[in-house]
Amino acid sequence: MGFATDCIHAGQEPDPTTGAVTVPIYQTSTYVQEGIGQHKGYEYARTHNLTRRSLERNLAALEGGADAYCFASGMAATQAVLTLMKGGERVVVSDNVYGGTHRFFTKVLARYGVQFAFLEASDAVAFDRAAGEFRMLWIETPTNPLMKVCDIAALAEVAHRRDALLVVDNTFLSPFFQRPLALGADVVVHSTTKFLNGHSDSVGGVAVVKDQKLAEWLRYVQNAAGAILSPFDSWLVLRGTKPLALRMPRHEENGRVVARFLRDHPKVRRVYWPGFEDHPGHEVHRRQATGFGSMISFDLGSLEAAQRLLRTVRLCSLAESLGGVETLISHPATMTHAGYTQGERDALGIGQGLVRISVGCEDAEDLLADLRRGLEAV
Repeated sequence: MGFATDCIHAGQEPDPTTGAVTVPIYQTSTYVQEGIGQHKGYEYARTHNLTRRSLERNLAALEGGADAYCFASGMAATQAVLTLMKGGERVVVSDNVYGGTHRFFTKVLARYGVQFAFLEASDAVAFDRAAGEFRMLWIETPTNPLMKVCDIAALAEVAHRRDALLVVDNTFLSPFFQRPLALGADVVVHSTTKFLNGHSDSVGGVAVVKDQKLAEWLRYVQNAAGAILSPFDSWLVLRGTKPLALRMPRHEENGRVVARFLRDHPKVRRVYWPGFEDHPGHEVHRRQATGFGSMISFDLGSLEAAQRLLRTVRLCSLAESLGGVETLISHPATMTHAGYTQGERDALGIGQGLVRISVGCEDAEDLLADLRRGLEAV
């Protein structure tokens, strides 16, 4: 089936009891059993829920995976994947990742003996020389918020040569634009809160795996730890994936217009968007993805300039998160990446003047008018 067809139908057969076209919300905590050991495949809702399972089958199909497991947040999905590691084992991470990921790795998991190294991964050859031995490589591409591009296929070869796993956070592009498993990744994670849901009304996460061995472990962890996605949130994400193939082209179309506008504006010092031909890694991105998405960062030079813009815009909502149909704008240094130290942010280039925008599906001219008004105040 084609991608749009899978968005609408994969994992979403009509309800066998009523014939309902939309998967019902199975809002139950437990299931009646006819006798000891006699049940219909459903025992307890932490372990089995048909709404959640429908979403997992849907997302596995969209990413081309063997299976998928949904969790209560993107960070819960991250935690589940990291249970593949043991104390003393080493994880290498691309050096510019979401602040919550960095915080969880360095402040929580490091206490349990898992070792972490954050390295520049946009040059696969240089990374291979510098990485040493590791059991897992964790990357984002494009990265949050500087839009660095990592070569998934090349890094998969680097990881597999070391008998290590490659995990790709694909939240920024969604499987509509990029499918890392087809390029050699072993696990793909998403915050389903973002583009997969698309409506800013659900928090969740998913891990999609390439093979059944990984699937068996994540299934076990999902049940054992219990950080499951609720039936209602599962239903909301299913509602979000149905029009994913319609929403993502509009996001990118608007993103392209906004990126060009920002680049031409005299008060903007630099724009980070992989769709520009001179963006580092542009050709790699073109090779491994079918589009450039609508995540853009731009530098205004100072905290004061960023504050003036963010106080003035109205259509662009100042808020955490991304990927909704509405445009969201944020200040990475004090929001998504506040957990980094000032020195770490400086080393990465996440300055006080950096602004990140998740371009939504509004009329592009209205977005430009709002940004123009905001930049006039800078």
